[in-house]
Amino acid sequence: MTYALITGASKGIGLSMAHQLAARKYNLLLIARSEEELSAAAASLTAKWQVKVFWLAIDLSKPEAAATIADWCKEGQYPISVLINNAGYAVWGNFTDRPLTEHQQMIQVNAEAPVALCHYLLPVLRQQKQAYILNVASTAAYQAVATLSLYAATKSFMLLFSRGLRQELKDSNVSVSCLCPGPVKTNFIDRAGMQAIKETADKYGMMPDDVAETAIKGMFNRKAEMIPGMTNAATALLTRIVPKSIVEKIAAGLYKK
Repeated sequence: MTYALITGASKGIGLSMAHQLAARKYNLLLIARSEEELSAAAASLTAKWQVKVFWLAIDLSKPEAAATIADWCKEGQYPISVLINNAGYAVWGNFTDRPLTEHQQMIQVNAEAPVALCHYLLPVLRQQKQAYILNVASTAAYQAVATLSLYAATKSFMLLFSRGLRQELKDSNVSVSCLCPGPVKTNFIDRAGMQAIKETADKYGMMPDDVAETAIKGMFNRKAEMIPGMTNAATALLTRIVPKSIVEKIAAGLYKK
């Protein structure tokens, strides 16, 4: 069986997607920062599904990370047929209140690393009978969000990049999809320091397993875009109908620091 490479794979949606793919007997290449978490995830996946699991601990905010991953894959001669760019995080606060380096590192993880991995690994994906790219964006991709200005921008970038790349590859063996989840019950809120909206996120957030199931099914069905949850899908639809000024004012109120 071929391999699926997943970034941000040690917990949350990434780990749930790893289980979804392992259940389909895909071997796995797991990428994340924590060696301890990756080791535990690999042991759990191997024991439960009897698939091969290899992992690489690396910080995707480093500009050379994607090239290092590509070299690691080349050395291992892994026949990759699924690439999932799941790693990402938010920097919350007014743009000028946070150090520029924090913004740049987030852009590197959320946008530059996924683009580089797509570029590096597409030649490998093209060698397979059927291959898939799944990029993870967010419902934040559908409008500007004050105090999450750059985060929303990176997710909008990933959505548009995915749709454009999908058209470029429409006659090839590689299908490109984009996942746009709303709030998910992971450590995302804590990582961003968004404690002011934690209660709301916990109340309305989806479980990672449910999001992962929607994502993997949609990817294999060659869908262009997946928005898990009826409420999230309806909200995304409204952003296309309601004037942007109104949508952005509402969003600014929800995420006000």
